[in-house]
Amino acid sequence: MTARPWLAAYPPGVPADIDPSQYRSLVQLMEESFSKYADRVAYSFMGKDTTYRETDSQSRALAVYLQGLGLARGDRVAIMMPNVPQYPAAVAAILRAGLVVVNVNPLYTPRELEHQLKDSGSKAIVIIENFAHTLQQCIANTPVQHVVLASMGDRLGLLKGALVNYVVRNVKKMVPAYDLPKAVRFNRAVAEGTRGTLKPVDVGPDDVAVLQYTGGTTGVSKGAVLLHRNVIANVLQSEAWNQPVMGKVPAGEQPTAVVALPLYHIFAFTVNMMLGMRTGGKGILIPNPRDLPAVLKELSKHTFHSFPAVNTLFNGLANHPDFGNVNWSNLKVSVGGGMAVQGAVAQKWLEKTGCPICEGYGLSETSPSASCNPVTSTAFTGTIGVPLPSTEMKCLDDNGVEVPLGQPGEIAIRGPQVMAGYWQRPDETAKVMTPDGFFKTGDIGVMDERGYFKIVDRKKDMVLVSGFNVYPNEVEEVVANLEGVLECAVVGVPDDKTGEAVKLVVVKKNPELTEQQVRDFCHANLTGYKRPRVIEFRTDLPKTPVGKILRRELRDRR
Repeated sequence: MTARPWLAAYPPGVPADIDPSQYRSLVQLMEESFSKYADRVAYSFMGKDTTYRETDSQSRALAVYLQGLGLARGDRVAIMMPNVPQYPAAVAAILRAGLVVVNVNPLYTPRELEHQLKDSGSKAIVIIENFAHTLQQCIANTPVQHVVLASMGDRLGLLKGALVNYVVRNVKKMVPAYDLPKAVRFNRAVAEGTRGTLKPVDVGPDDVAVLQYTGGTTGVSKGAVLLHRNVIANVLQSEAWNQPVMGKVPAGEQPTAVVALPLYHIFAFTVNMMLGMRTGGKGILIPNPRDLPAVLKELSKHTFHSFPAVNTLFNGLANHPDFGNVNWSNLKVSVGGGMAVQGAVAQKWLEKTGCPICEGYGLSETSPSASCNPVTSTAFTGTIGVPLPSTEMKCLDDNGVEVPLGQPGEIAIRGPQVMAGYWQRPDETAKVMTPDGFFKTGDIGVMDERGYFKIVDRKKDMVLVSGFNVYPNEVEEVVANLEGVLECAVVGVPDDKTGEAVKLVVVKKNPELTEQQVRDFCHANLTGYKRPRVIEFRTDLPKTPVGKILRRELRDRR
């Protein structure tokens, strides 16, 4: 390993390296937690607690059911749900059955869902009924043969579950009509599985655990292949990093985290769900983080110590009139990831909670955490901190040569959390991996003499909306299919709420084309965060002599 100047910034007790080989697989990690913490609460959801023992038995039964469908080791199973207790149970079931988890954003449109199911070759999906209508529209074009259908009230007990389902379906009308005749209800699948026995599968460190889809520079979403050892490494790195403050949770108090980030996002998947299992923690499941009054109402009922979130959520909560109804005094660590944390938000959060936001950095390709500010810092640094234990980072020029200290270059990362490659795309993998095992991120950064990194620009034309990557090529490709569009281009523009927003510039082929028609088309084909906030019509687009659209000029001319 090269010299690591950043080790001097590590708080006392944080090791320079972790040992990912202490677990053969995530299955071993989870099963250890199920037996060690059997009587502890694993998840709290809508006032109902689920213990580790219950999660263990539910996931075991569901794993038996999945094996009974004839799914073979290594087959992919998609999960398309918000933060409900069935999510962690499904993840544990899929992995215990020797299968691969494919995390799916539940807000995807049929077009986006179809691509991911086809690309991953998913043979089964566990989906919540609220989004069943989306699946219905594309399932015939995918390899999916088995559907397990969950509902919001599944695990809330007979009376409360029935009431919640009635309200969700009939009062709030959150379940559009759908027709999936072969779907099996989640509770029925679990009940069927309890009658069988799990056939043990020897899952090892080099087996694939998760396909985590990330936007492609080509506009096509690619699956980052995360092995069991990649995710294990990141769980242990995160645990070691948080230890200086989480070690101060009083004896007899269960470490508790707010799970407001969606579990299909790799940040919550690793640092909420998997790290929570490893430490025997409780997760407060928040199904809809956009509903700030509901989030604050739920948090007012709990004592909690850890809160991973994105800048948008920290900002929304800190400025909400109900903020004071929550007891924030037990909060030990607030981790900001997914997008840049703004100084003003960090300042306000510190003033109101007494707990600083530690900004971190990572990508789907790094399981995700690569660097973070020390959890003991009290001042906002405006940097992405220093590399985590067992992680190396450097800045490279266009020829792959490390640049001198303080000079901008593309951030490259090497460590046990770095993916095995992109799913069935060796060409794309070759573009981002160096011969000596560094992953090139596409972000331009500088490192100072203390080993702190700061992001200064982006090599890719990616737009970052509330922590989600939007690739202009994908949006442009969709809009180009709209009758009446001659050509179009997408850029990111600053936005106070989401960090950046999508701006679409259109050149009309048909003068009758309206902004509303463009918006309606985007609504049908793109999930919420990818839709243009700003739409502008022009007579032409700025281009290079060879005809390449100059996105930078569109950005500068906003």
